[in-house]
Amino acid sequence: MKTNKLLQLLKDNARAEGPAAIRAEETDGVVDIYVYDVIDAWWGANASGLVSALKAAEGKDIRLHINSPGGDVFEARAMAAAITAHAGKVTAHIDGMAASAATYLALSANEVRMSDGALFMVHNSWTLAYGNRTELRATADLLEKIDGTISADYQRKTGASAEQVGEWMDAETWFTAQEALDAGFVDVIDASSKGAQDSAARWNLSAYANAPKPQKPAAPEAEPAAVAAALQANRNRMRLLQI
Repeated sequence: MKTNKLLQLLKDNARAEGPAAIRAEETDGVVDIYVYDVIDAWWGANASGLVSALKAAEGKDIRLHINSPGGDVFEARAMAAAITAHAGKVTAHIDGMAASAATYLALSANEVRMSDGALFMVHNSWTLAYGNRTELRATADLLEKIDGTISADYQRKTGASAEQVGEWMDAETWFTAQEALDAGFVDVIDASSKGAQDSAARWNLSAYANAPKPQKPAAPEAEPAAVAAALQANRNRMRLLQI
């Protein structure tokens, strides 16, 4: 039996230990909040943690740093609502990846910035379902409604048509920073960060159909002929000296 994609995503990426899923740091009156985990009520970054961080910020401006492969759609919706309700300005910084449900967090901010080298992905919603044909049809109807609300958010941000957004979601589209800027998902591209460079390696993205594969290190370039000849001549001289 094929593993449900959402459960696979959470299982592959949730951390049992390590840095907190959501952490906050204040610098010169601006609060940096980091969402660096899968989105889930139990296994990763969640609405409760984000609400606590926003409440502690007491209306100050927020830099919301995102590096997440996505997760639970309803948990992400609750997090987005908390961001929208915050009194201060919220600027989203996509440091490494905003995929799937993590895109809702980014687009709920007043401004969206993306590191050159980061990734932004949109797709149709997933779920785990069982039951008779009537129950399964009802689940499909619910997914269609969820996709409609997601599409509406993307349309508002980008100005793209419902048809265009539907094509992006159907295809599970991965955008580079420049592509996300051109499409209207982000407002500014920032200089590349280490988080952006390491994003593909940071997450196990095998649950997704079109996720980019981690790039292999480039093979060393062949030595130019003149350099190779000079090296060989030096080796020959060394041999003569040793005789």
